[in-house]
Amino acid sequence: MLKFGTDGVRGEFGTDLTTSYVAALARAAAKVLQCKLVVIGRDTRESGPALEAAISQSLSSLGIEVHLMGVAPTPAIAFAAASSEAVSFAITASHNPYTDNGVKIFGRGGRKLTDEQESQIEIETEIELASEASREEIMTSSKSLATSHPEYLERYCAALVAGVPKNALAKLHIALDCANGAMSEVAAAVFTGLGAKVSAIHNSPNGKNINHHCGATDPSELKVLVKKINADLGVAFDGDGDRLIAVDDSGSIVDGDHLIAISAQDMKRNGTLRNNKVAVTVMTNIGFHQAMKECEIEVVTTPVGDRSVLIAIQENDLSLGGEQSGHIIYHDVATTGDGLLAAIRLSALIANSSQVFSQLASNAMTSFPQVLKNIRVAKLAENVAQIFANEIAAAEKILADNGRVLVRSSGTEPVVRVMVEARENDIAVSVATTLVTAITARLG
Repeated sequence: MLKFGTDGVRGEFGTDLTTSYVAALARAAAKVLQCKLVVIGRDTRESGPALEAAISQSLSSLGIEVHLMGVAPTPAIAFAAASSEAVSFAITASHNPYTDNGVKIFGRGGRKLTDEQESQIEIETEIELASEASREEIMTSSKSLATSHPEYLERYCAALVAGVPKNALAKLHIALDCANGAMSEVAAAVFTGLGAKVSAIHNSPNGKNINHHCGATDPSELKVLVKKINADLGVAFDGDGDRLIAVDDSGSIVDGDHLIAISAQDMKRNGTLRNNKVAVTVMTNIGFHQAMKECEIEVVTTPVGDRSVLIAIQENDLSLGGEQSGHIIYHDVATTGDGLLAAIRLSALIANSSQVFSQLASNAMTSFPQVLKNIRVAKLAENVAQIFANEIAAAEKILADNGRVLVRSSGTEPVVRVMVEARENDIAVSVATTLVTAITARLG
């Protein structure tokens, strides 16, 4: 049975993730969270409607009212939960290929679930799956309580537009890569509503092209477009729209570390960086920590995952946190990472600055060369850092105080991730290669 990872449950549709499984998961969540109203949204994968129907029918069989958003970004689905005091389900596998799908669950108020809630739901799901046969007749005979509610998405878009002065982005030409995902219709409409000139690509989803050579995981075409049209910036979303990667006016990638650094420094200047702290993960570049030290901003470091960042934000009463991968949480206005909100705030900052985006990014921080390797393994080992403690210690000895090593298991797939930072790229590559060879020989 699937388990909650760093961001919901996720797996290959039809094998790991089936309609019967999500139906059982929905009933389990309804029991644990005591649902009366559930809002459901999905990304553009071809398996989305089938999973939506299974969840909706399962909840209806329990007498729960279901509101359907249709295709919607994950942050809009969380917004719907927050604005209606409902529980919401986002049917998405984020940046994964179209053959995968998943479910993210937001509790009342649009909050991510606690570890305890997730554990309880996993237990109840097993119980529900064991009694699946007896449930089929009930679900088949029950009357659907699901109705379509496009106004949730409309309210989300209106809230984003209302958060920025009218025509605040009128001076900007913005290139968008919508990953053929949930932002395909939303992003351009919102930016146009804010007065920007918009050029969009990969905004024609067909159920199979989500994240395919596009979006936050592959912004290569966006880089070309920015230079071709002389855009002020480019923004690439992932499939469900909860994160972004940017491209500056020179056509260079600007990752989450730089975007958070730009925001943190700006928010400190305008007095909105609560408690003078920012939360980031262990994947964040050393250069970010140096930049924050120079401008006297404290850094709270968390495990990987925007959920871990969110916990740190809540525990430390912060207004900003995020990940190098582009999840950025502005906790003063949102309950989760929101790629479109982050893109709007970045665009407004650029529009009000005397510097172009490339200057803002380079002045915010200088990254150490960083090498990232993903190793697909036969069986995922949760204690991978302990297994390879000797190899990691040898790598750290080579780097001394001029770099760092991080070896961890993925929270969503059977992959070991190796990250090495060093002052010189050749050293980072050499150390990473040695670690990859050792891990592949034992676990591959």
